[in-house]
Amino acid sequence: MIRYLLTAAPVALIATNAYATTPAPRFGDPVPFADGAMTFDPIVDARLRWEDVDATTKSADAVTLRVRAGAEIKHKASGLSALVEGTGTVALDDHYSAFPYANPASSQYRSAQAVVPDPQNAAFNRFQIAYQKQGIGLTVGRQRINLDDQRFVGSVAWRQNEQTFDAVRGTVNGGPISLDATYAISQRSIFGNDGGPRKAYNGHFIFLNGGLKNALGSIKGFAYILDYDKTAFSNAAARSTLDSSQTYGVRGNTAPIKLAKNINFVLTGSYANQRNYDRNARTYNADYYFGEGALNVMNTTFTGGYEELGADRGAAGGTWSFQTPMATLHKFNGTADLFLTTPANGLADTYVGVAGKFPKVKALPGLNYGVTYHWFGSAVNSLKYGDELDAQIGVRISRITWLVKYADYQAKGFGADTRKFWLQAEYSF
Repeated sequence: MIRYLLTAAPVALIATNAYATTPAPRFGDPVPFADGAMTFDPIVDARLRWEDVDATTKSADAVTLRVRAGAEIKHKASGLSALVEGTGTVALDDHYSAFPYANPASSQYRSAQAVVPDPQNAAFNRFQIAYQKQGIGLTVGRQRINLDDQRFVGSVAWRQNEQTFDAVRGTVNGGPISLDATYAISQRSIFGNDGGPRKAYNGHFIFLNGGLKNALGSIKGFAYILDYDKTAFSNAAARSTLDSSQTYGVRGNTAPIKLAKNINFVLTGSYANQRNYDRNARTYNADYYFGEGALNVMNTTFTGGYEELGADRGAAGGTWSFQTPMATLHKFNGTADLFLTTPANGLADTYVGVAGKFPKVKALPGLNYGVTYHWFGSAVNSLKYGDELDAQIGVRISRITWLVKYADYQAKGFGADTRKFWLQAEYSF
C-alpha cells in the first residue's frame, strides 16, 4: 500500500595518502558558528507507516505520516544547549479509531473500527534547556525520558506521537557510579492535542535511579513515585488504570560470560514491589519479577525469559494488579498490544526468541530479523490468556530504515484473536 519513498545519498570520507583531511560534512550534521564556539544541529525525523489490524470483532487500516522537525543549539565551552522540536501526524488512510475510549469531541474516535493509537496531531514535542559537562547533566523543560529498558518510564517511540514529560532531570556519571533523578509535573501522552482527558496526565512524579557497574556486571536500584491529579480524569475507567502508586525495586545484569570464541551468555534480572500511594483509595501490594538469559553466537542471539506483573486483593475490594502507566508498553508482552493494561489477575509472560544480523549481505546493509513466541497466563488464579507470535525484518539503506513487522495473538481466555501487520519507512538525521 505504501507508495512513498524517501531518498538520501551517503557522502564518503575524503582522504589522501599524504594527509588525513577533515571529513566532508553530511547534510544534517551540526553546523558550527560564532567562530566555532557554538553549533546549530537540525533535527528531522519522518516516518511513513501502514498498520493493518484484523481482530475477531473489529478491523482497521491506517496509513500515517509523522514528521518531527526542530533544532538544537549548543555552546561547547559551557556545556549549555537549547532544543525546540515540533511534531505533526497526518492520516493518509483513516479507516481506524485513533482512541481506545469514547471521545465525542473528536472525529478520530470511530467505535466500529479497531484502535490504532496514532491520532492526527500537531504540537510541540520537546522544548528544553540542558547542561552537560564532565559527567553532570541537568535538563529542564518538555523532554524525552527513557530509563533503563523503559519498563517503567519511556518515550513510547513506536507510536507516531511520542510520550514526553514536563520535568527537571539531573544525572551524574562518575566512573562506576551513576545517579539519575527526575521531578515531573506532566505526562504528555501519545494521544495528542485531540486526546481529550488523556491529552496529558498532571501530577507530581518522582523517578530515582542509582547504580554501580564493574567488570562483572551492573546493579541498579530504582524508585518511581506517581501521584496523579484526579481532576485530570473524566471517568472512573481512566482513574482505575492510572491511580497513584509507589514502586521500589532493583535491576541487575552480568557482563558477557564468555563460553567460547564468539559465544557468550548474559543474564538479566529485576524485582520490584508496588503499593498504593497518597490519594489512591485502593490498598494493594503487588510484586514484579523478571529474568532473562541471552546466548550470543556470532551474529545471532537466542533469548528466553519470564516476566510477571503480580496481583493482590486489596482492602477496597476486587483484585488490583501491578501497573506501569509510563512505560514504553509496546516493547513488552507481545507487539499485538493485548496487555497494555495489566489484567486484574496479573500477567505471567514466558517467552523465547531469536534475533540476528547479516553483516556480510552487502546488497542489503543493516539486514536484521527477530522472532519471539509468548505464552501468556495470569499471575494468580492459574488462568490461561493466550499465545502470540511476533516477527520482524528490517534493513537500513543510507538514512532510510525499512521495517516489516507481524504479530499474531491467539486468545485462550483473554481478549480476542488479533493479527497486526506493519510496513514502515523512516528517515532521520
